[in-house]
Amino acid sequence: MNGRTRTPAGELARKGFIDASRAAELFNGLPECTDELVDALAAAADPDQALAGLVDLQAADLVGTLQALAEEPWRRRLIAVLGGSQALGQHLIAHPGDLTALQPEPARWSAEQIRADLLAEVGLAERADDGLAELAMAVADDPGAADRLRLANKRHLLRIAGRDLSSTQPTAIVDQIAAELADLADAIMVCALAIARAQTPHAERARLGIVALGKCGAQELNYLSDIDVLFVGEPATDEVGQTEAISIANRIAGATARICSAHSAAGTIWQVDAALRPEGNAGPLVRSLEGHRAYYQRWAKNWEFQAMLKARPMAGDPELTRGFLDITTPLVWQVGGRENFMSDVQAMRRRVVSLIPAKDAQSEIKLGAGGLRDVEFSVQALQLVHGRVDERLRHRGTLVSLQALAEHGYVGRDDSAALDASYRFERCIEHRIQVAKLRRSHLMPPDEADRRRIARSMGMSEAADLWTSWRRTARDVESRQNKIFYSPLLLTVSKLSDDQIRLSPDAAKDRLKALGFSDPGSALRHIEALTTGSSRAVEIRRQLMPAMIGWLATGPNPDLGLISFRRLSETMGTTPWYLRALRDGGQMAELLATILSSSRYDIAMIERDPAAVQLLAEPDELVPRDRTSLDGSMDAVVRRHDGEKEAIDAVRALRRRELLRLALGDVLGRIDLDALGRGLSDLAGATVGAALAVAVRGEPAGVPPIGVPPIGVVAMGRWGGAEMSYASDADAMYVVPDDATPAQIAAAIRVVAKAASLLRLPGADPSLELDADLRPEGRDGAMVRTLGGYLSYYDRWSQTWEHQALIRAAYGAGDEDLVAQFLAGIDHLRWPPNGLDADEEMAIRRLKGRMETERIERGTDRRRNLKLGPGGLSDVEWTVQLMQLRHAGTVESLRTPSTMMALDACESEGLMTTDDAAVLRDAWQLASQLRNHTMLVRGRTSDQLPPDPRDLSAVAVQLGRNKGEASLLIDEYERTTRLASKVVDRLFWGHAE
Repeated sequence: MNGRTRTPAGELARKGFIDASRAAELFNGLPECTDELVDALAAAADPDQALAGLVDLQAADLVGTLQALAEEPWRRRLIAVLGGSQALGQHLIAHPGDLTALQPEPARWSAEQIRADLLAEVGLAERADDGLAELAMAVADDPGAADRLRLANKRHLLRIAGRDLSSTQPTAIVDQIAAELADLADAIMVCALAIARAQTPHAERARLGIVALGKCGAQELNYLSDIDVLFVGEPATDEVGQTEAISIANRIAGATARICSAHSAAGTIWQVDAALRPEGNAGPLVRSLEGHRAYYQRWAKNWEFQAMLKARPMAGDPELTRGFLDITTPLVWQVGGRENFMSDVQAMRRRVVSLIPAKDAQSEIKLGAGGLRDVEFSVQALQLVHGRVDERLRHRGTLVSLQALAEHGYVGRDDSAALDASYRFERCIEHRIQVAKLRRSHLMPPDEADRRRIARSMGMSEAADLWTSWRRTARDVESRQNKIFYSPLLLTVSKLSDDQIRLSPDAAKDRLKALGFSDPGSALRHIEALTTGSSRAVEIRRQLMPAMIGWLATGPNPDLGLISFRRLSETMGTTPWYLRALRDGGQMAELLATILSSSRYDIAMIERDPAAVQLLAEPDELVPRDRTSLDGSMDAVVRRHDGEKEAIDAVRALRRRELLRLALGDVLGRIDLDALGRGLSDLAGATVGAALAVAVRGEPAGVPPIGVPPIGVVAMGRWGGAEMSYASDADAMYVVPDDATPAQIAAAIRVVAKAASLLRLPGADPSLELDADLRPEGRDGAMVRTLGGYLSYYDRWSQTWEHQALIRAAYGAGDEDLVAQFLAGIDHLRWPPNGLDADEEMAIRRLKGRMETERIERGTDRRRNLKLGPGGLSDVEWTVQLMQLRHAGTVESLRTPSTMMALDACESEGLMTTDDAAVLRDAWQLASQLRNHTMLVRGRTSDQLPPDPRDLSAVAVQLGRNKGEASLLIDEYERTTRLASKVVDRLFWGHAE
């Protein structure tokens, strides 16, 4: 290295230095500077950082630095480290003697070599040739051992990074780098355990085994990962009791973890994370083998067995670590056949994604969409599904497992190769991020300079190149996830020649069962029927099916979804817009899969009118239409059809389409409970109004013409409260003007009867039952009365329960002025100025008790009755109505037919505590949602919670729970209604606490 070079700032800028003026100053200050050195530094990932580090390193050890610069391979590795890792550069400056770690030609050290080197550092050089069994009870009592271990860790990180950062093909060796980092972690744990034993009194009385999990267990470690472990303890001799041994083992394990995670002048190593142990951080740190056996055989969840897929002995007593694996390994390979396995795994994946902060979602290399975790998830899921019967798939590492899946016919070779390349690329980025400052991070750095450094260290030129390559890679991983899991299912039943992977029928059934299909044999036949043939429709379905199977599998009933998709596809045939929707494979197809696997109610209406699935093309339109819009549409269809049958068929068809709009929006979570109740109630009003118009038009003219008087329809019950459910009848009363003649009243009765008959006719479209039983004198009373007749009856003869029923009276259909006059005439009864006396309150309570006794079906569990059960809909509604009858005469905000609005008013007016109102609100809303979604799932009405566990699970999924969490929903309902029942006992029945 003779001679000097003075390089102008401009030329340094062209060579890649960002702060060229500062670089020129630093070059001028170097004792020796040549063109070769300038070019070598310019080729670094971060030339400015490498140069600054080199200057500081020369200041710390000029002779050693010049010696390294004199040898080209050594110089290349040194500059690669200085340019790629500020943290390791700082370590070198503080400990320049470690420069020699970069001198030898890079090669992977064996686990034994690394362990021997570290044992020498902690004073156990004489134990270098011992195996893990002999080292399990080793004691390193040198006071400086822990700090020397921390420094030795940095030296080995430096050595490994020198090989990694100087490689021209870093992605090709990323798995080797990760494996060597895991070997280093193992050796550190062996030494830390020996140091911990020296620090723990009576350590010789306990054995401790350390099992590696997670990335360390898979030997896919990063430069600064948390080390996931699990501890197993036992007595060292027969004379030591179990309790004493576990107590000592706990102290040894804690000390081991602290040695690794503590900070000192020598730095730190990494955090030890034992959170994957039984019961997580709430469970004991150390358990015996029998303790682990009891937990994993009785209590462990699916995800815990998935975590054990990576388990391997790490340090400590090998008899204990092997014993642990003997317990868990057979259970790991059974979990893929468990019910809800795939849904549990997917739920866990969704939960992880949901916890990513919004600001980091687009920068997550590990957990984000198309990131490392997606590749790992796909590989592990396939391993666990097929590894139950094929032991060739039983590996811990992601890449070796992916290769095995391809070699043995479970993943296509092209997909395997692409995912292998993607995983290596993303792991390499992750390594570059972490080695820079030796900080744990999985986020693409926001700083342009940091991205540029990573890009250059991986053979790219600029930060933009890195970002583009990464996003392209992530998108490819996302697209291949569905393909590798679902496409082989199609090829299993395909009769076309294909050089891609073809699963055996049994393997395909295993995969379908894992996805949640109860009858995988039938599912395969449906897939075959959908994808066999050469028509354009079949080709489009064949292309869509991998994604469609995946979407169906996320629903609560994949079997129902698949057969429904088959029937719909056969019905729609070659309909152009349907084929376009499937071909594009976008949001509409995914929404369709959700509906078909969730709701028999929706399916039934779609099968009556398959073209109605076009509603899914505009998801934002899956919300209730307002009453004015509905009235206009109903009026238009009535005017377009002269015949009575044609007109009412058109009205009912329009109602069916609008019901489907609401039901689709409800299943997809786009309509809340309040909006749904209003939407169903408005739709009922528009439908009744149109049916009256059809019936009026059918009245004979007569000679002389009689004419049908104006008819006002008073909505009652849930219709009046704008709180209808899918199963609600339309409770109604009919009023005509006082000047209507007897003949006109008779005509009005005929019209009302005709309208009710037309709406309840059996047929393809859902019927609407008009129920007038709440009219004066009930079924014995006149169907239609004049306004004066109603008001006279209510003033002279009505009872308290009828006043209560009038609370929910509102405009329903027909003549609005008549209904408004009616409502004004009965306001003094439903909002009594003086409230209720004791006899009236007692009458209300007696009636409620009699209704519950008479109407709850014998042989059913009244606690599961959503309407009449304790804490159910009736309890809440009657409690609120009692409050209204007591106080609405003086509290105007209580004068509403809506249960929830009245409940809000009770709270705001101080008539009910905030806690009591919240309890009643929660109970009413949950019961209403359960009632509605039971109808959506089962396709038929019921006031009982579904007895079929699968239906109950589907209801739970629609309400935002995960598959397999139906029991949690039941627990929530029972807890909510139990609390509500206590409030009702106090506020309605008058019972003391």
